[in-house]
Amino acid sequence: MDINDIRSAAERIRRYVKRTPLERSDSLSKRLNTNVYVKYELFQKAGSFKPRGAFNKLLQLSDDEKAKGVVAVSGGNHAQAVAYAASVLGIDAVIAMPENTPATYLNATRSYGATVDLQPTIADAFAKVNEYVAEGRVVVHPFDDEAVIEGQGTVGLEIFEDVPQITDVFASIGGGGMAGGVAFALKSLKPTVRAWGVETVGADAMSQAIAAGEPVTLPAITSIAKTLGAPYVTTRTLDLVRDNMESVTVVSDADAVREILYIAERLKVITEPAAACNVAAAEKLRDNFTPNSHVVIVLCGGNTSIVDASGYLRLLA
Repeated sequence: MDINDIRSAAERIRRYVKRTPLERSDSLSKRLNTNVYVKYELFQKAGSFKPRGAFNKLLQLSDDEKAKGVVAVSGGNHAQAVAYAASVLGIDAVIAMPENTPATYLNATRSYGATVDLQPTIADAFAKVNEYVAEGRVVVHPFDDEAVIEGQGTVGLEIFEDVPQITDVFASIGGGGMAGGVAFALKSLKPTVRAWGVETVGADAMSQAIAAGEPVTLPAITSIAKTLGAPYVTTRTLDLVRDNMESVTVVSDADAVREILYIAERLKVITEPAAACNVAAAEKLRDNFTPNSHVVIVLCGGNTSIVDASGYLRLLA
């Protein structure tokens, strides 16, 4: 993979995805005493960055592969993205999802026409995919796929176009495809950019893999940030993060919820814990910035219902 592959992905998917807005936040800039910008990827179709990778993968399938259909596994956002992209391109899709997936994700995935196969856990959902692959379906992996990573990396191209003076970027990590792809794209365009990864306690497969020096499998996902709930990362994404990111900061669910409230009050949008955790991490790392820094925070998804958001408040009691 090189920067031209990501540029090609951007051209390939341009007609199918939104170029999401990026704006300077006066509130966050004052809070962190630097220049802070927000990439509103939660305004992407299906509510997250995920359609970028899904379309880039599906558009490169052969006619025979498209006819056999695709299968994916997801705790939410990847499910919706694959379902949406498949519906647009006329491809049959099956999505294996864990039973604890919030109803808002299940309903949206089904609304795009995909078949949802519920499994006891996310690990069981990953295992179930193998059965569908044996039947001939093409797997659209949520992160361990170069075409998917290249699609997600187009977020980085847009960030650089809008803020060429960028010094830092914050991106949360589920399996590491988006964060790694964005970091790779930005550092390819401007090697001095520092990329900071973020996870939540209980959905921290990447930080545990970095500590172990190899991918590890989490026994369970206990964080409320279900869209960060990859049970493992892969050698591909581990290397991508280690090679292109400064560090991975792990924040608590409570910290993520506090930032959901802050973002709602100041930026007037409702985010997922998986997105709000980036603000919590920026707060923790604020000593790395100067008044002349230019920090971009990727709000990667907004698929949180009002009911879910209200339930999160128990963590602050």
